[in-house]
Amino acid sequence: MRVLVVEDEPALALRLQRALEAADFVVDVAYDGEEGWHLGDAEPYDAIVLDLGLPKIDGVTILQRWRKAGRSTPVLILTARSRWTEKMAGFNAGADDYVIKPFELDEIVYRLRALIRRSAGHAQPELECGPLRLDTNTGRVTLNGNSIQLTAQEFRILSYLMHHVGRIVSRTELMEHVYDRHFDADSNVLEVLLGRIRRKIGTELIRTVRGQGYMLTAGSKA
Repeated sequence: MRVLVVEDEPALALRLQRALEAADFVVDVAYDGEEGWHLGDAEPYDAIVLDLGLPKIDGVTILQRWRKAGRSTPVLILTARSRWTEKMAGFNAGADDYVIKPFELDEIVYRLRALIRRSAGHAQPELECGPLRLDTNTGRVTLNGNSIQLTAQEFRILSYLMHHVGRIVSRTELMEHVYDRHFDADSNVLEVLLGRIRRKIGTELIRTVRGQGYMLTAGSKA
């Protein structure tokens, strides 16, 4: 899953980036409101962590612009502002969640996972597709109850497909959500990794839809 962090304090932005990457997120970072607004408007993120007190453009204004433009990406506001009126302004602008500084990094990770799950229509932490299970909180993947070992890149690909079971996901969409904006889109690494995942979970679960993309579905035929 791909996340944008908009935070003007470099030390905090780095801590957030490292914590999220350790939790298997792909992370882009913007250090001011102008860059944050542009990236959130142009790139397809699964969730955004947005500070309110930003230089150039404040967080509430950024969020209002995204929502007015029809951007529905889940947004977690991160701020030192604790007054209810300020929280209300954030929610009224379109925020999905709100965390006050200081905070525990693990809390951000868990809240983002929950926001992403809910935005994809999943109420529970465990995602299912036939005999395949993925626990979004622990990162554990099982097939018929047996643990499956995946690399970080394999996990990100399978996790995205598990969040969107039964839907065709194009190659472009999949790459946009499992790699950062600097990745070479012409690389064949995605196909290589999908091949590895299929060998681990069975070829029947991930279907290639010619000319359209990939679909994870129980009982599909490869």
